[in-house]
Amino acid sequence: MTVVRVALLQMTARGDDQDANLAKGEAFCRRAREMGADIALFPEGWNIGYTRFDPAEPGARERWQARAIGPDDRFVGHFRALAEGLGMAIGLTYFERWDGAPRNTLALIDRRGRIAMTYAKVHTCDFGAMEAACTPGDDFHVCALDTAAGELRVGAMICYDREFPESARILMLKGAELILTPNACHLDDRRLAQFRTRAFENMVGVAMTNYATPQHNGHSVAFGADGTPLAEADEAEQICLAAFDLDALRAYRAPHLGQCLPPAAPLRPPDRARCRPAVCQGRRLLRALRAGEAVAPASAPCPLTPTPATRPPPPASPSAPP
Repeated sequence: MTVVRVALLQMTARGDDQDANLAKGEAFCRRAREMGADIALFPEGWNIGYTRFDPAEPGARERWQARAIGPDDRFVGHFRALAEGLGMAIGLTYFERWDGAPRNTLALIDRRGRIAMTYAKVHTCDFGAMEAACTPGDDFHVCALDTAAGELRVGAMICYDREFPESARILMLKGAELILTPNACHLDDRRLAQFRTRAFENMVGVAMTNYATPQHNGHSVAFGADGTPLAEADEAEQICLAAFDLDALRAYRAPHLGQCLPPAAPLRPPDRARCRPAVCQGRRLLRALRAGEAVAPASAPCPLTPTPATRPPPPASPSAPP
């Protein structure tokens, strides 16, 4: 049996105190490694504890955006060194400094301390002031993660992404075997059932870390590729360990995927030029519908929609006899 263990770091944050969040996050990572974890996953926006701002307060938006950090800053560098020291991958979340506005980001750090993948939340919650102050991501990524159990193909969604079936489907089609999902919201039975469905309909393992009560309501959870529950936390702070049997996962997927996704298939880099217009077009339509505005036709066809084949004109009808 080849097993990868994912530790769901269900915590409450120390507000937007990044130094305090760094220290608490490190302590939980060390405990996770002692429990045998191969991957530790943070909840969403850990560097500032997913703290919000009052949009009515002058300058609050700008001060909140200024809390964003870069991949070369001390916060990220600290966890890269920790991952290498512990020999454990870490799914670290933070608001990333970006041109114009921050991104809501997950950096997957491998057990050697290298950043294996950076993913920015595509479906930002623009109905709230905080995430409306962010730059959305433009694609979903899959990486080949080096683990003690061998190479594992890992993708990521963040919170609201999981509410859209296309997110997990894109990741499955790109070869994901496991989808990591940082979260920051109330998880009720409907959302947990929805997340379980994402696993079953795509034949992928899924793991989600939420904030503990009273910040949110916990219930960090993991499901196997066939939808089998692997772990679920209650509402309190804790480390919830989910064991994914990779042999069983791959055996379950094989007869369904056939030759579509062979294990050794190369990972193709995202075609940003092709994906960005489609994502932006969908976001424009969604915002217009929420605002009750009329939706104008797109100025160009969706780049992800195949162009229909051009058919020759029908032959002219024969003229009637005299």
